[in-house]
Amino acid sequence: MAVKKKAADFEQSLNALETLVNKMEQGDLTLEESLQAFATGIQLTRECQTRLAEAEQQVTLLQEQQGQIRLSEFDANNDQ
Repeated sequence: MAVKKKAADFEQSLNALETLVNKMEQGDLTLEESLQAFATGIQLTRECQTRLAEAEQQVTLLQEQQGQIRLSEFDANNDQ
């Protein structure tokens, strides 16, 4: 179940990034803490971007396997 683990990793990374951004927005961090938080934020952002790119590739592959070799915009409001 590698997909479940990757999904959980994405959610964890995204939650950690949101928490980090909120902490930085409060403005209570020292310069050193801010620099470390920024570096961590960059790492978390890259992890999330990588996972999203992997998910996009999986969707494309599944569409190709279904004989639907076309890319379309993802619509979160579409219940289909």
